[in-house]
Amino acid sequence: MKTKTRVRFAPSPTGYLHIGGLRTALYDYLFAQKNGGDFVLKIEDTDRKRFVEGAVENLISSLDFLGLERNEGVFQQASIKNDNIQAIESKSYPGVLEVGEFGPYIQSEKLEVYKKYAEQLVADGHAYYCFCEPERLEEMRSEQTALKRPPIYDQYCLNNITPAEINAKLKENCSYTIRLKIPKDETIEFEDAVRGKVKFETNLVDDQVLLKSDGFPTYHLANVIDDHDMQITHVIRGEEWLSSVPKHILLYRFFGWAPPTFAHLPLLLNADKSKLSKRQGDVAVEDYIKKGYLKEAIINFVAFLGWNPGNGETQEIFTLSELVDRFDFAHVHKGGAVFDIKKLDWINAQWIKKIPISDLYQRSLEFLQTKDFYVNAPEEKKSEIYLKKILGIERGRLLRLSAVGEDSHFLFKKEIHYDGELLRWKECEDAETRKSLELSKNVLEKMDDNFFEFDPDSQMENDGLKRIMETFMRVAEDNFTDDAGKVDRGKLLWPLRVALTGEQRSSSPFEVAQILGKVESISRIEMAIKKIN
Repeated sequence: MKTKTRVRFAPSPTGYLHIGGLRTALYDYLFAQKNGGDFVLKIEDTDRKRFVEGAVENLISSLDFLGLERNEGVFQQASIKNDNIQAIESKSYPGVLEVGEFGPYIQSEKLEVYKKYAEQLVADGHAYYCFCEPERLEEMRSEQTALKRPPIYDQYCLNNITPAEINAKLKENCSYTIRLKIPKDETIEFEDAVRGKVKFETNLVDDQVLLKSDGFPTYHLANVIDDHDMQITHVIRGEEWLSSVPKHILLYRFFGWAPPTFAHLPLLLNADKSKLSKRQGDVAVEDYIKKGYLKEAIINFVAFLGWNPGNGETQEIFTLSELVDRFDFAHVHKGGAVFDIKKLDWINAQWIKKIPISDLYQRSLEFLQTKDFYVNAPEEKKSEIYLKKILGIERGRLLRLSAVGEDSHFLFKKEIHYDGELLRWKECEDAETRKSLELSKNVLEKMDDNFFEFDPDSQMENDGLKRIMETFMRVAEDNFTDDAGKVDRGKLLWPLRVALTGEQRSSSPFEVAQILGKVESISRIEMAIKKIN
């Protein structure tokens, strides 16, 4: 009988969700979905020095926002969609719920379990008490570094303290840690799902601390026990944990448990190939959400940080379900993956074009509401249909939602202000510029009102815009064609666009005129004529 696939994402609550953490969570999710398995979220909160208040809740919220649904583990009440699910409130984090039969899913709630297993290892001769003071350990490491030796514990407490002395120190409540006893002269081999066969010599592996002096376990002890208790079949994590696998395999052996399959993902790198860090840019998912990157784009981009669909596939825009269908470890890279912000911008731009305009409107509102030109706009320029029309012309050039409206700020104003000299096309005289504007005004006055009416939600072609453009193009040909038959459309369209927008660069005057409407477009042209007069 085939064992059900079970994976876990186990972040530490030391801040916001890191891009590297998101990639691990995403690959966990994709692998579980692809194989009909379970995706578990647990919290590794044993490093109390780095603990950040509110980080647990933020981690859960980020995964929920990005659509990475879990089968069990920790949740917030709002993210549990099935009322029939039995949930237990966390003892450590009010409002956080634990769902599933393999809990606790929060490590700080399992301290007695970890201590029991650590003491079992001591009793079985696979671990030992260490009473070394931090000062001695620091001195030992300094000497080893000076001699260019790897900083490995020298087993002083294993070799120099008798059982009677150990018992006496424990009775006196002396501070201690419990260390793993690494066997000597042994080669540990395992098959990594990404890297293939990997070997380590135990003589180069440190006697790792398993239980700290504060009673909290280290990552190594806790994650092995958790993964066994939760029946995890595949451990997916970053390359930085690869060197820890020998310690974990030994723990599985000493406990008499079968180890899971390991998959170690490549490092994430800055553009200069250094390890991704906040010194060179944002590393928290929250930062990218605040900048207006769509969740679909973030997921799409992060999936390609160390993976590709293979087989010469050129498709780059993937939905989450498409990623599930295509994901496998055979196409996860061994080398580091470069975080290319330009690539993220491009993917985000594709998704902005891809989602329905009504969806784009809802997501854009929170960004618009922070901008002065929107806050100070007349109420009629804040209506849903008007904003959707603006989004319709912006979406083709928009990289991030944080910039929404900025290229169309003139559409939010009742009056626009600019230097009249901007109306001039090349070397045109005032009289010629005035004539051009009056011609545009007359053209607009003769247009039917239905030229300016369109439904931004419709998938149909914008017939009114097409007719506005065709009308102005004909007028340009009729009035600004020289003796050689060359049409200078700029003589008509440049003054028109400046009159409508007050900008050197903007959307086409046809799009702007259609959004402003016939009356306001004519009014802006009349103001432009006054500037020349």
